[in-house]
Amino acid sequence: MTHAHEDDAAGQALPGHLRSIQPTSQFAGDDGTADPELAALLAGHAAGTVPLRDVVARLAACRVLVPVLAELDVAEAVVVDGQELHVDKEASSGVVALQAPDGRRALPVFTSVATMRAWRESARPVPVEAARAALSAVSEDWSLLVVDPAGPVTVTVPRPAVWAMAQGRAWEPALVATQDGLVVDDEVLAAVRLAAEPVQHVVRVGAQPGRTAEVAVVLSIDAGLDRAGLDGVLRQVNARLGASDVVAERVDSLELRIAAAR
Repeated sequence: MTHAHEDDAAGQALPGHLRSIQPTSQFAGDDGTADPELAALLAGHAAGTVPLRDVVARLAACRVLVPVLAELDVAEAVVVDGQELHVDKEASSGVVALQAPDGRRALPVFTSVATMRAWRESARPVPVEAARAALSAVSEDWSLLVVDPAGPVTVTVPRPAVWAMAQGRAWEPALVATQDGLVVDDEVLAAVRLAAEPVQHVVRVGAQPGRTAEVAVVLSIDAGLDRAGLDGVLRQVNARLGASDVVAERVDSLELRIAAAR
């Protein structure tokens, strides 16, 4: 990573976009506690009564604490959503990333000094607006934010939500809750169909919550294609989905499924 550096009050260099806030700044009176509304929403999310969308909306309006470490313990890891995330030993200036098994990196952020100390006692908190932290993650090509990795409630903010926060937009999840459970949002479904339906040999296109990804694109394909033909169809569908602005902005991850053509 390449950053402009500036010394803070403690005499330590920080990246320019995550520099320590001086006493005259908007955070001068910050006592390091969590925003009460955000804390309540996180608790509700853990209990299954508050959707992640509401948590992200409040988070976008709050300050968070970014941890700065003088020394990195490369063996350290935390488990988030069933995945083991390792501290990125290549992080510069003491600002760390968490790396998931799939290679994606996440910026850890904390709601309070207490939750940061529960993760790493020696971490120095740098207060920033959550939107600014999201922008920093995007500028580093880091995909995710992980809120309070050591709890009491840990939340992963997915890539589309990080992008929306960085741009000052409200996050619109690709999956929406209905009485029948989660379904793919109409705009996302329309974009998926617009991308995939023109591909030769594709008969029908659907979308539903995925098993290994956020959204599964379900393709009915002409019977009789050999393996090479099928692979060619899937490559074209993948390329067209990758070129869709709506899919890129709204969908965290995709999987393709083949359904029997009727």
